[in-house]
Formats: sequence, structure tokens, C-alpha cells
Amino acid sequence: MHQVLCSTGALIGRPNGRDYRLLSGCADHLTCDGYEFMMYDSWYPEREEVTRFLLSLGLRFPVIHCEKSVGEKLSSGDRGETLRAFDDFRVNCEIGSAIGAVKMVLHLWNGAPSDRQIGNHLAAYEQLKDMARQHGIQLTVENVVCTAQDPLTHFQSLLSMDPDALFTWDTKLAAFHGQTEALYDPDRSWLWEHIAHMHINDYNGGYADWGHLKTLHIGQGSIDFERLFAYLPLTRYQGDFTVEATSFLPDGVIHWGDLNRTFAWIRAHLS
Repeated sequence: MHQVLCSTGALIGRPNGRDYRLLSGCADHLTCDGYEFMMYDSWYPEREEVTRFLLSLGLRFPVIHCEKSVGEKLSSGDRGETLRAFDDFRVNCEIGSAIGAVKMVLHLWNGAPSDRQIGNHLAAYEQLKDMARQHGIQLTVENVVCTAQDPLTHFQSLLSMDPDALFTWDTKLAAFHGQTEALYDPDRSWLWEHIAHMHINDYNGGYADWGHLKTLHIGQGSIDFERLFAYLPLTRYQGDFTVEATSFLPDGVIHWGDLNRTFAWIRAHLS
């Protein structure tokens, strides 16, 4: 049965000091089935404290979102940076395993370097996948923003290396790249055999519209979610849905209502 999850990144960000302790009140306010834990780079020095705190909450964390700079470190091809990327990735795996995550979302490429040195990222993929597997975690690569090529091109490259590669499909990022229609294209039906997780986020921009990358709730943008959820029963998709839409105000206060309305919309359309 599909689960409707909430990304902790929707709740915690720079405006509220990236304070992971804010998660302590979530269960009293949110109606999701569990959480996708978003790791931040500032938490590495206190990773043990973070892990103990998460375990103390009694919440479910079936998915961990790997800290994003891992993908950036891989871009240079420098041995030292690559080793640091593997070390950081291992920490993410250890936290994920400890809190009960069975899937990981990875930005295999990320940030300013993006996919301009994609060969370096692809070269690291097998080792990352093996490390995640050793921790009991299924690795999925997300269709994150590209500046050289596009996510579908890289997905196909991954599949040529690893026919069992798995992906996280983010609806906003697909729309950003003009690749939403790929989900409905009979010639790309292979996608549904490899999409293991989905991020349900709206988008209100055009093709590669950098000024509209804010993560929105369903109905705040232009993505046709009615079509997507009507189409899902025709696919083999068995994964879960994470809502990442930013839900804290500029002063850091979390806005619970929008999240609960989005959870309810997804559940209604799954039923």
C-alpha cells in the first residue's frame, strides 16, 4: 500500500535555524504516514546526537534524503574530494539504517557543478549503490536539475551500466526540464519499471525557468496532478509519495494546514 510521507525539509530550513529538534511536535500536527528525513551538511558534526534524537521521537522514517553536497563533491574528479563524498555518503547510510530507512534519495549530481562532469558521477554510482545495500538501503537517483544535459539522458546512461537502477521522480523537476510527458509516452514505458519513489511537488514556471524553482503544494502551480493520479493505476508503480513543498514562513514558523491538505488530496486520489 502506498504511503504518503512528509519531507523533513518541508519543515526545517534556514529560516528556523535548521533545528532538527522542531520535529518533536510533528506527530501532533501532521496526518502523514511517515517522514523522508532530509540530511543537512551542518549536522555532520552532531550526527550521533541527531540519530539519537530521531530515534527518541517514535516516528517512522522509511526514506532518507542523502545530504546534497555529496553529488557536488563527486563532480571535480579530485581523489580527495571523491573520498570525502564517499565518507559523507557512508554517514548518511549509517543514519538511514539506524532510523529504519529502506530507501535513499540521492542527488547524484547537484548544485553549481550540476551534471557538467557527469562521467565522474556515473563512475561513483556502483560504489555508492553497494554501500547503501550494505546498510540495508535501496538507492534511488533523483531527476535533479541539469545544466549540461537532462535527467532522462542520465537515467538512460545509468540503465546502460546497471539495468536494475532505480529512480526517484520529482514532478517539479520533471516539469522544469519539460519532461513531464515522458511518464505518459509509450516509448518510455520503461521508466515505470525503475521509478521506485516519487516527490509530489507543484511548479509554476516554464522550461528551465530558474526563477520559479520554489517547491509548491499541489494546486499552487500548473502541473496536472489529476492526470498523473488517474494514470497511476495503469502503471506498475508500488512506491510511496513524499511531499516536499516548503511549509515554513519567512520567520521559520511551520504552516501545518497546507501540508495536511496536500496529504488529504493525495489520499483521496489514491482511493
